[in-house]
Amino acid sequence: MPKPERPNPIFEALHEGDYQARLAATRGTTVVLFSNAHCGACRVWKHLLPSALIDLVAHFFEVDAGTATGIARYFGIFHLPTVYLYRDGHFHAELQAEARAVAVQDAVRNLFAAPAQEEP
Repeated sequence: MPKPERPNPIFEALHEGDYQARLAATRGTTVVLFSNAHCGACRVWKHLLPSALIDLVAHFFEVDAGTATGIARYFGIFHLPTVYLYRDGHFHAELQAEARAVAVQDAVRNLFAAPAQEEP
């Protein structure tokens, strides 16, 4: 049986009732990780994102798609992990990159240098 994952203090939890309000009140660059406790790839990304992006991103949030099913449905999230980038409380882009620090850093720099995408 796998050991339970210890909480990562860098990530703040977002829930059904506070997702939009908390993001709208957050200034700067933000990562939102949609994950699930039983997802191995999610654990990899949860460890990778802060270490790779600590100098590029000011805030890290996590949504447990297993309990916040309404948010997952709203965004049409079918695959985990899913990573969204926000700037000053507004959706900016979905991060799609290989799970390597350099690839993630390059992708985030490129996405933030480009115009914002439409929210899914």
